[in-house]
Amino acid sequence: MDTIWLGGAEWLAVLRIGLGLWWLESWRHKDKKGWFERGTGIAWAADVAGKHRWNAVGSGFDVVVAPRPRTMAYVVVYAELALGLGLVAGFLTPIALVGGLLLNVLYFTLMIHDWAEQGQNAMMALISVVAFFGMGWQTWSLDSAIGLFS
Repeated sequence: MDTIWLGGAEWLAVLRIGLGLWWLESWRHKDKKGWFERGTGIAWAADVAGKHRWNAVGSGFDVVVAPRPRTMAYVVVYAELALGLGLVAGFLTPIALVGGLLLNVLYFTLMIHDWAEQGQNAMMALISVVAFFGMGWQTWSLDSAIGLFS
């Protein structure tokens, strides 16, 4: 593979780190007080799921999220932080890539009517797939330094 400036493995690391920074920004800009104390994030998602064009989304939300809104708020917010840190540091990278892909698919499905959200989540999912199958943890990662997933 011919590349400019960096090698293929380094470019995959850049892509992985960039995706991690994207997750960290998603975590950083959340109003945590609103999510944790007032339940704003889950309430917003409940409203979206309740009006969703696919009945399965609303039903799934009612079964999985609605009974435990406070727990799910913590799961969502801290999952984004964990994904960001894991991808930037390259720690447990394949797990972070698959977890991020699943979260992006959930976000994409919930927000199927919002073109901006679709674009962001589709691109993040694509990066996850490319970094996973390209084994983006081979360079500039804790996984590589300690010999995980070699």
